[in-house]
Amino acid sequence: MASRIVRKPNSVVLLGAPTSAAASMAGTEKAPERLRAAGLADRLREAGLDVIDLGDAAAIPFQLDNENPRARNLHNVLRGLESLRPLVEQAIRTGALPLILGGDGSIALAVLGALRHHHRALSLFYMNRDAGLNVPATSPTGFIEDMIVAHVTGQGAAELVRFWGDPPPVREPEIALFGVYRLDAPAAEWLSRSPMRCYLADNLRDQSPAESAQLALERIHGHQHGFLLHLDADLIIQNEAAGGDGPVLPGLDLAYLREALVHLIKQPHLAAIEVTSYNPDGDGDGQFAETLVTLLAEVLRARREDAESVESAASPGPTVAPEASPAATPVEAPVAASAPGSEGDLSAARPSADSAPDEDETSGNLPA
Repeated sequence: MASRIVRKPNSVVLLGAPTSAAASMAGTEKAPERLRAAGLADRLREAGLDVIDLGDAAAIPFQLDNENPRARNLHNVLRGLESLRPLVEQAIRTGALPLILGGDGSIALAVLGALRHHHRALSLFYMNRDAGLNVPATSPTGFIEDMIVAHVTGQGAAELVRFWGDPPPVREPEIALFGVYRLDAPAAEWLSRSPMRCYLADNLRDQSPAESAQLALERIHGHQHGFLLHLDADLIIQNEAAGGDGPVLPGLDLAYLREALVHLIKQPHLAAIEVTSYNPDGDGDGQFAETLVTLLAEVLRARREDAESVESAASPGPTVAPEASPAATPVEAPVAASAPGSEGDLSAARPSADSAPDEDETSGNLPA
């Protein structure tokens, strides 16, 4: 059942999800602390945003778990999800935009599980180099992080599928995989028979970032109802983020990613943002943390500025009272100010961010 939340377009609520249980190595559980230490909250305030920090969910560290090679650390992954979901629901109720700091990519399951109670329909805009379409039977590693999207659709380990308690919150036609570099055989076979949308990084580089993001968003109906924006740090070309040192890893460059994110984050139906897979253990000098903090501050500043410009355009101008006329001189009655909704009222042409149609009032998922 969707519930109405009064949204605050100039506010962000931070929430940490310090887990690496679903990852292939330790380290991502340190990401929320490192990003805060890099000044994330202060940078967001400098960008003109009100910031609430709800702290962290339970810390769930990595374990190799060779006893369960098909679905490693499943019990600990579930512990992390059960700790995170109620905190995401608390963040949603503040009315601010939730910004969840992972942690590994499994946090998407908890975030979607919380969002579904506040939105009649949901989409997932999944920015990641990997498609996440393995299941325990097809995964060569058994790490849950390689199976996230599969579990979002209700396929995979029964324990994670049951976590929803209901049908999966997102249908396959409402999922966009954006920036994918690797498609292994199981993922390619899945996509060949699925309405899910996949946008390869090699193809995106030759296209406009904003136009590509908008097209992908429209195809999953994210312009009509709530959507979760998932940003995996591995998508960023990390040699660039680290100042040009080290090997070139595939992904999207910062300029491309920034423009795409600015467009997506301005959307009125954005329900939450999650940032995952940043590993401080591979960022000794903190340069990549600084890159992520700067990126988030820049795109959220653009969101605030856009909301303010929409609100300003929607506000009617001051009404000037007509000058008094001499009593003996007949004059025409002054022209009345335009009534709301009429041609002269700008609020009818461009609603403010607060008055935009709320995804909570939308009907169910639209056909693809």
